[in-house]
Amino acid sequence: MGDTLSPSKWRLIQTPPAPGAWNMAADEAILEAIGRGDVPPTLRLYAWDPPCLSLGYAQSFSDVDVTSVSNKGWNVVRRITGGRAILHTDELTYSVIGPHDEPRLAGSVIESYQRLSQALLEALLLLGLPAEALPKAKNDNYSEKQEPVCFEVPSRYEITVNGKKLIGSAQARKKAGVLQHGSLPLYGNLTRITHALVFPDESSRAKATERLLCRATTVESAIERQVIWKQVASAFAQAFSKTLNLTLEPTELSPTEIARAEELIIEKYAHPDWTERI
Repeated sequence: MGDTLSPSKWRLIQTPPAPGAWNMAADEAILEAIGRGDVPPTLRLYAWDPPCLSLGYAQSFSDVDVTSVSNKGWNVVRRITGGRAILHTDELTYSVIGPHDEPRLAGSVIESYQRLSQALLEALLLLGLPAEALPKAKNDNYSEKQEPVCFEVPSRYEITVNGKKLIGSAQARKKAGVLQHGSLPLYGNLTRITHALVFPDESSRAKATERLLCRATTVESAIERQVIWKQVASAFAQAFSKTLNLTLEPTELSPTEIARAEELIIEKYAHPDWTERI
C-alpha cells in the first residue's frame, strides 16, 4: 500500500487521557483547522478519563441509562460520526483527520476506510495479533437498528482477531475534510457497557452481554498478555508510517486548536442540546 502512495508529512499528536467532551471537541477543532489549511493531516492517539459512553450521531439518547452512568461516574458524549454506543475505557483511540484531496482519504467512505484499515492491521500485527479485515457476509441479516452497542454490530469491513471484532471505527465526511476515529480495547471487561444502556428487562441485558462476549474481544484476551498504551501507540505510529508512506512529525495541538476545542466543549459536546438532541 505504501509503495503506491507518494510520500507525505502528517502530524502525530498524542494527548493525555481526557474527558469525552474534550476528546470529541479536539477532533473537531483539528478538522476545522485542516479545512482552513492551517495544519497538515493529523494522526491523533488518545485515551479517556473518566470512562465515557459515546453515542453515534443519529443514536437516540433514550438508549442511555442515565442513572447508572451517573452512579458510576462515567461521562456521556455524542460523536459527529455514525454508528452505535461505545464505552471508552482501557483503550487506545485513534483519529485520522485530513482534507478530501489527501490520497489516503480520497474516494468513498468504504474506499478510504479500506485504505486506512491496512495501517490498522499492520499495527495489530506488530503487537502480535493475527488480525484480519473481512467483508461482511452477504447473507448477514443482523439488524443494527435493534442493538445499541457498537461492538455487537457487524460493519461493512470488520477488523477481527479469531473471528471477534477488535476495532470499532466510524467516519464523517464534512465540508472541512474527513474524520475517521476508532476504538481499540486493550483490556478489561467489554460487557461493562451493558450497564450504561437501557434494556427492556434483565433477560435482554444478559443476552446482550452474551452476544458481546461472543462477537468482540480485547488485545489482552486475544494475545493472553496485557500491553501498555505507549506500546500500542508506538505500534500505530510505526504502522501508519510504513503502510501509508508517511513521515509522522510529533507535535502538539496549536493554541488556536486548543482554544477552539474549549469553545466546542461549551457550545456543543458538554451541552445537552447536542448530547440529548435525539
